[in-house]
Amino acid sequence: MRFRPEQHLRRQSDIRAVRELGRRVDCRAFTLWWKRREPTIPAPALAAGTPAEPAAGIVTLPRKPAPLPGARVCVIASGAAVGGAVRRNRAKRRLREVFRHRQDSVPAGCDLLLIARAAATTWPLHELEKRFSEACGQIAPAASEPS
Repeated sequence: MRFRPEQHLRRQSDIRAVRELGRRVDCRAFTLWWKRREPTIPAPALAAGTPAEPAAGIVTLPRKPAPLPGARVCVIASGAAVGGAVRRNRAKRRLREVFRHRQDSVPAGCDLLLIARAAATTWPLHELEKRFSEACGQIAPAASEPS
């Protein structure tokens, strides 16, 4: 599966929310922070000139929350934890590849923050995928609980 643009966690406020309000799973070669996104209720589409309040006698039903989209991910590799630019880029590339291969094991509507360590550049890819799958197995039951 591709790593689509809508799967990137980009806004600083979203990343900060995962770090401050989310939970952490230690995977030795990387740390996985995760937070379940709240479903959003789409705003009513108002045509130009349409009153904001419904006319008398018209009953409006409450809107249902939109279904949760797939998971979003942000990969971070700091120089202190991983090393120079070549090592940082390699760690990020490898962790993005792990997410791309195993994204079906991530619960829908979760935001993930993968923080690389030095081992992310040296461990075999299948070992990183195994650790990622185990971490997703830990967060799947917790993500299904109501907040």
